[in-house]
Amino acid sequence: MSARHHHRPDGQPLLKVSGLKKAYGAIQAVGGVSFEVHPGEIFGVIGPNGSGKTTLFNSMLGQIKPDAGTIALHGEDVTRLGPLELNRRGVGRTFQTLQVFGKMSVRDNLIVAAQEHRGTMFSRMFAPTDSGLGARADALIDQFRIRHVAHQRAGELSYGQQKLVDIAMAFMSEPALVLLDEPCAGVNPSLVGGISTLLKALNRNPALGQKSSFVVIEHNMDFVMDLCHRIMVMVEGQVLAIGTPAEIRANKQVLDAYLGD
Repeated sequence: MSARHHHRPDGQPLLKVSGLKKAYGAIQAVGGVSFEVHPGEIFGVIGPNGSGKTTLFNSMLGQIKPDAGTIALHGEDVTRLGPLELNRRGVGRTFQTLQVFGKMSVRDNLIVAAQEHRGTMFSRMFAPTDSGLGARADALIDQFRIRHVAHQRAGELSYGQQKLVDIAMAFMSEPALVLLDEPCAGVNPSLVGGISTLLKALNRNPALGQKSSFVVIEHNMDFVMDLCHRIMVMVEGQVLAIGTPAEIRANKQVLDAYLGD
């Protein structure tokens, strides 16, 4: 047991998913999935296409209401809450498709992301431009090493840089839990290591605020193995295995599920 895998299930889990089910007609997209994420843990979710990862994620984000099961955050049932309520309770997220505002500067993108967390569209339109969030935006800009493009329009950046802005936006509201949906998708392979390093640093020591826990869906196996403390493997809506990267690597069922795909 290396120091990296020090997460033991003592104390209350930050996120607890119990018996989650969701069907679309006869297709059981998620068929009774249970797992816990502990404070400060980076938890990976992998599985072949069609294994139910996206349905699970969207349920955790409040975009889909599950047919059965519960989702608890800090011990409180949040199964029926929508995305905005979850965001206000400390759940941040990134998207597979970029959510940056192309015509706005990088710095303003970050400030707007946090204002959205705080208030309504009305207050966003008429709030003072900075709303006291400039210091946090600047801290994240430095942490993400995007100072040189902070005042450029986000739409003018490379895809990889926009991806960094997208991830930074998720951290503006000082979330306790960040859900990362394929952070490496479409990113130049030379940047993937940088994203991993950055996420590890944010996990250990966010710019401001508390330690963040992450749930990461990602197809890039090397990235998941390097980044995550524990990994859950899903196949056909079921949990095939949960364990450390070393345990998952050595699991014959997992190898069969992937190689047999």
